[in-house]
Amino acid sequence: MEGGRTPHYTNHLQPAQPPWLPGSERGQGQGSKKTPETDAIFERVWSINAEADASEETVRISMDTKAVVHVGEYSRGGKSRAAEPVKALDHDMHPKQKMVPGGILEVENDFAFLFFSSGGNTSDFLGDGLDAWWSERKKVFPQAKRLVINLDNGPDCSGRRTQFLKRVVEFSDASGLEVRLAYFPPYHSKYNPIERYWGGLEKSWNGYLLDSVETVLKRASSFSWKGICAVARNFTSFYPKGVTLAGKEKKALESRLTRSRTLPWWDIAIKPMQVHL
Repeated sequence: MEGGRTPHYTNHLQPAQPPWLPGSERGQGQGSKKTPETDAIFERVWSINAEADASEETVRISMDTKAVVHVGEYSRGGKSRAAEPVKALDHDMHPKQKMVPGGILEVENDFAFLFFSSGGNTSDFLGDGLDAWWSERKKVFPQAKRLVINLDNGPDCSGRRTQFLKRVVEFSDASGLEVRLAYFPPYHSKYNPIERYWGGLEKSWNGYLLDSVETVLKRASSFSWKGICAVARNFTSFYPKGVTLAGKEKKALESRLTRSRTLPWWDIAIKPMQVHL
């Protein structure tokens, strides 16, 4: 629903009819930071999520990255369950290696797909994670026609990030799924479901020495979230920063996106390209 109405999408960037004004002034100045669109964005994402969860043909996932993990014998402030205290270094000024954790949480069944890279946190890293997740999990969703992705509008996955949007369009074409990007408002990333998973994982592995890539992957895949263990994969690709689109490429990309008339950066729909034989 869009502001209490049935959402209307068009392949054109301009709205088909004059937009209505969302009720976004409620609760201003209360609690955490807010933008003028915060309430409207929340209403939209809750509505999209509820519609997705009620449909047997729609899969909803939550996707995000986590803070860089320093691989080495370093203390992380956690508590070990071993009989003897784990000896760790007090400082991590010169870590052996850094790993970026990315993750996808299947919201309805609490399954997590984790992916790691030492090559940087970028839109392409997230795109590769999305591709790898679907390649491994699509057999679980034979009825799926649509995918809703909850995101927090971080710099590498925002509704303005052309390289990320390009990767999602390519995913839609390859998978045949309609994709809808449903973003949470600024300063409210804690509401993205995967954030609770990250908190549990961090609490779990802080009591261990993450002294190798293999240990990181083992600890990540051993963590049980609501009784379900994750799958963890390591990506060896290098991900350069600053990859973006401009000019004709950007215009072509925008033609594939159906943005909400009132919240164009926070609600984006993508349909797979129809192949005519």
